[in-house]
Amino acid sequence: MKLITSRDNPTVKRLHALATSARERRSQNETLLDGAHLLGVALASGVIPLQVVVSESGRQQAEIVALLEACPAQSCIELPDRLFAHVSPVEAPSGVLAVIAIPPAVAGGALTGNCILLDGVQDPGNLGTILRTAAAVGVADALLTPGCAQAWSPRVLRAAMGAHFGLRIREAVDAGAALAGFPGAILAADLRDSVELYDLDLRGPVAWLFGSEGQGLSPEVAALATRRVLIPMPGGMESLNVGVAAGVCLFEQLRQRRSER
Repeated sequence: MKLITSRDNPTVKRLHALATSARERRSQNETLLDGAHLLGVALASGVIPLQVVVSESGRQQAEIVALLEACPAQSCIELPDRLFAHVSPVEAPSGVLAVIAIPPAVAGGALTGNCILLDGVQDPGNLGTILRTAAAVGVADALLTPGCAQAWSPRVLRAAMGAHFGLRIREAVDAGAALAGFPGAILAADLRDSVELYDLDLRGPVAWLFGSEGQGLSPEVAALATRRVLIPMPGGMESLNVGVAAGVCLFEQLRQRRSER
């Protein structure tokens, strides 16, 4: 395994750029996976890392050593802990990173089953949480409008905990075109003229619309909804975090579908 000790090394500069710059990730069509869990999920999904980076202390961890053995030897490099922290996309470095190619965009096709459409969700933690929840309940398609955070950024990947590898993710979609002809309900989480979530029959296919943290859904996307959905909050709060709201809606649909068994 090659050891690199200089911050001026081209590989170190490239890793730092991928960790900090969305423009660089788009330009190179590459991103960083942070941590043993994400690397393990990627390997199990058949993803071959372009490069694997381990810290000096990370090489002492049995879990990371086992993952390194599953990666092409020529792709692995080691960095001193201080240099690894410099290229890590998170404040608490995990000990292992992997560079992967960002998968090609999923071809737009007719949507027939459950899906989520996220409109302007800009917080990486919220975006990753919603993707993770969608994967957990069995939703296969995630559509993101141009105002969303970059789906394959390291922070979104970390929050999603491997969900990316089980979802069909489309970025920068035209919401109207994507949902044209959708055979089920198109439901928007909203407070205006809304029906309570628990009064709806959610057993059929649903396209869920979730908007940005501050502004909610844009008027154009909100107009696509066949119904607006209200999550009852008897405790008196005015709203929920979008990640929490998505979780409530998606798991209520799962509950209703399981009750048919």
